[in-house]
Amino acid sequence: MPPLAKTLQDVRRRISQSAKRGLNEQNTKATLIEPVLRALGWDTEDVDEVAREYHVKRREKPVDYGLLEMRTPRLFVEAKGLGQNLDDRKWAGQIMGYAAVAGVEWIVLTDGNDYRIYNAHAPVHVDEKLFRRVCIDSEDPLVEATLELLARDRMKENRIEILWRAHFVDRQVRSALEQIFTTDDDMLVVNYVASRVKNLTAEEIRASLHRCNVTLDFPVPKDVGEIVVEKPKRAQKRKNGGKGQHTFIDVTIADLIGAGLLHAPSELEREYKGKFLKARIEKDGRVTFDLDTHNSPSLAGGAARASVIGRKAGGKLPATNGWTFWLTKDESGKLVMLDELRDKYLARSVEGKSGSVGA
Repeated sequence: MPPLAKTLQDVRRRISQSAKRGLNEQNTKATLIEPVLRALGWDTEDVDEVAREYHVKRREKPVDYGLLEMRTPRLFVEAKGLGQNLDDRKWAGQIMGYAAVAGVEWIVLTDGNDYRIYNAHAPVHVDEKLFRRVCIDSEDPLVEATLELLARDRMKENRIEILWRAHFVDRQVRSALEQIFTTDDDMLVVNYVASRVKNLTAEEIRASLHRCNVTLDFPVPKDVGEIVVEKPKRAQKRKNGGKGQHTFIDVTIADLIGAGLLHAPSELEREYKGKFLKARIEKDGRVTFDLDTHNSPSLAGGAARASVIGRKAGGKLPATNGWTFWLTKDESGKLVMLDELRDKYLARSVEGKSGSVGA
């Protein structure tokens, strides 16, 4: 059993044992919160990595935990006693104030069971800054996947940023779609239906829509590899005095090899659901995983995930964005996402250069 899964099992048992009598804040930290931090790779005995009672300013109250990289705060954790009401807005508001002063983007408010992760820098109302909320005693698989985003290595890779962006986009899309079906703004749908059916008046269509219960489901991705997002095409400068057609730059693994950003053969790696996965970039830009060679990193990523979670109905590979799924070493030896190397390639690209789709 992976360290985090075993720790959550132990913490779940302690929560159950303490449910009736409760735990004060100090005992909550010692028996529920700090074991989780350690399982996430944070060294609670190293004050340069985990600073208890972290002061943003000397005269202000401290944050319970400042999780640091190179002595710089990366994540703030504010702890309350087990069972304390976290719905009181002053708790989130307080730690967000500290984060704003310190320039820390990610904050966690927890009572050792209920974990609430906020993006303090999001340009939205406080209530909408909440990214995810999980309760350890729920035994939901999303608990482990969510807390793993706070792991020291994961914070370095910035995977939480990718998931936050998907969450932020989905929320706006949901709001826009829901508005279409409101009673005051449904003509877009009415006109669309009227253009495709016969012998129905606008009033009849509108009445039918009012009887319709619309449910929009945006499943929460557990991992960045489950987010399938096409890389925006980067338009080059117009030719012929602005009268020519736009041309676009798309990127393949072969392009990165040709630009010297990747060497072949070279290794790709990824830890996924407790399994360490490895693939190999071939000289022709294709990617080999488990003896099968694929034409793109996304197909290889789908095969890798399928080796852990199985294939979908009909034997299909799970949809995977290989550019954010796979990690490799850059020119300096640092472990980075393929997506970061693709961005470097695009930044270096000059007018007139284009490639084939690399999804």
